[in-house]
Amino acid sequence: MHSRTEAQMMKLILEVAEKDSRILAVLQDGSRSNPNVTKDIFQDYDIIYVVEDLEPFLENPDWVDVFGELMISQMPEDMELYPPSPELAGAFSYLLQLKDGNRIDLMMVPLKILDHFTSDSLCKVIWDKGHLFRHQPLPPASDASYIVKKPSARSFQDCCNEFWYTAAGLAKGLWRGELILVKELFNQVIHGALMQMMDWYIGCRHEFAVNPGKFGKFYQRYLEPETYERFLTTYSDATMKSTWQAVYVSIELFRDSAIYVSTQLGYTYNAAWDKNVTEYILHVQQLPKSAERIYTEI
Repeated sequence: MHSRTEAQMMKLILEVAEKDSRILAVLQDGSRSNPNVTKDIFQDYDIIYVVEDLEPFLENPDWVDVFGELMISQMPEDMELYPPSPELAGAFSYLLQLKDGNRIDLMMVPLKILDHFTSDSLCKVIWDKGHLFRHQPLPPASDASYIVKKPSARSFQDCCNEFWYTAAGLAKGLWRGELILVKELFNQVIHGALMQMMDWYIGCRHEFAVNPGKFGKFYQRYLEPETYERFLTTYSDATMKSTWQAVYVSIELFRDSAIYVSTQLGYTYNAAWDKNVTEYILHVQQLPKSAERIYTEI
């Protein structure tokens, strides 16, 4: 497989726009606009074509073939099961995985709603045929929109409640040996609450001036080495023993990070939730399978 270079891809993206009178400007966002991201060969090309009207493009979806031979593509606005995020309403996206390994996430944005999309701090102008930004140029691209924000006291308590309440419910699935249910509940809810707290932990340690990255992409950069290694152990294999271990590590890590965050921000950590749920999980783990018969008889 021979992949086209960044220079070749950017030249193509601009040439397509220059030759099409319907395209008024070309913007770029995503990791290629982020000065804090190390470049590599797998970075996507997150591109916005600004247009007056979407309809002419929608009438001929094959127009994107100009970018190269497709491995597979996706048009979220044309999907039923996986529709796009509501904040993208009014735009239309072509997600193009090309056979040479390059990927273009191309969004067609009508001029009348452009302001909504340029609010992203990573958005930068790379070609402006319509002189749309002559009088109001965009600020230099940065990841300012993605800097972790300080939580309110309510948000902090909600995160703690989500973690501990769901952990209590997880105990019965662990006792029943319902591994798939446990894994999904742990990964989708409990681990999500843990990662939210880890984001705030990183924020407190770095004065809420850094971006932890999507799905913890930059955790290794901002966490202490020992904390990062502990976090990695929350990812277990598909056995009940390792899953129990991951749950306890998650509990310890959530407790430590939440106490740190609450101390730094002057919030109250609900130690009762922690104590009650931890004791309950420990109790459930020790229950014999015969407990089901005993409780039924009672």
